[in-house]
Amino acid sequence: MNAIKETLMPLPPAGGDPGDGVATPLPHQRRKRYSGKNPRRFEDKYKELDATGHPETISKILAAGKTPAGTHRPIMVAEILQVLNPGAGELAVDCTLGYGGHAREIIPRIQPGGKLIGLDADPVELPKTEARLRALGFGPETFSAHRCNFAGIRKILAAGRIAGADLILADLGVSSMQLDNPLRGFSVKREGPLDMRMNPQRGLSAAALVQGLSPLKLERLLRENADEPHAGTLAAALAGHGFSNTLLLGDAIRRALPKSVSEEDRVRSIRRVFQALRIAVNEELVALDNFLRVLPGCVNPGGRIAILTFHSGEDRRVKKAFEAGLRDGLYADIAPDPIRPSPSEIYDNPRAKPAKLRWARRAL
Repeated sequence: MNAIKETLMPLPPAGGDPGDGVATPLPHQRRKRYSGKNPRRFEDKYKELDATGHPETISKILAAGKTPAGTHRPIMVAEILQVLNPGAGELAVDCTLGYGGHAREIIPRIQPGGKLIGLDADPVELPKTEARLRALGFGPETFSAHRCNFAGIRKILAAGRIAGADLILADLGVSSMQLDNPLRGFSVKREGPLDMRMNPQRGLSAAALVQGLSPLKLERLLRENADEPHAGTLAAALAGHGFSNTLLLGDAIRRALPKSVSEEDRVRSIRRVFQALRIAVNEELVALDNFLRVLPGCVNPGGRIAILTFHSGEDRRVKKAFEAGLRDGLYADIAPDPIRPSPSEIYDNPRAKPAKLRWARRAL
């Protein structure tokens, strides 16, 4: 390991007063050791968080079917590329840029002459992703990034005086960078503030939401956003209470469930509650409804749309919107059934398991 360079400080004279200009080195300091193969604390995983500096560590983690801390593995890349069929000179919009995994595959395929517009509401991750894609050689002529919710696609296109896009991708849900960072409060795996906001600068945190809801409203939220079977019981136990961190909420959910509930089902309920709160905090379904309403007017004739969903509420909305667009003649063709990730992808990346891909093609 590289030692920190010694810093010279004035050495006091024999009489004890500083000022003679003689220097003495500070005690030697070593870099903090990488504690074990898989450090528990997110901030201790400095090798994973520095992918370029430690490629051998990243390779081992990926080979084990895991996602390195601070990164995200794009889902169903081959299937999305087949559906979107990107070609030279086309304009693409990645409405949920995230880590940039899908974007980095699309941009080369629309060259020469093509451009990808990336949207993301997360002010923490967007600058990192833009820098990452710039480092790959994607300049302003081929890629631009905008801090914007995917529902604002029409506004972004209008600002650029763009009539429509040829390819539109929306990968809904939450990214691994957000899930894994305890400071974002999206997961119960590690202690962190109960926040869950995609944009921490806007809106109510999950803690404030739970504390301000009545049991009836929280029960409705748990049913609509997560199909939680114990919604009534959990809402009665949680609503109106203050939970300062993720682990406190997780423990409260676990204690509130009936004794007959198995440990496996308790874990599922905890995940569903966290999902339901995240969706509510970020108004994800409202944003999705707005996005689907303006979507036909944002894609050029013959243009292709691909949307990845991760729970039934999202998939149901996308399916109905595409079916309505087909009946109204806005779409020439839509996916007859959702496309699911392959067993091998689920094995390599378990977070891909709930994903469903639906597509539509704009009428000429």
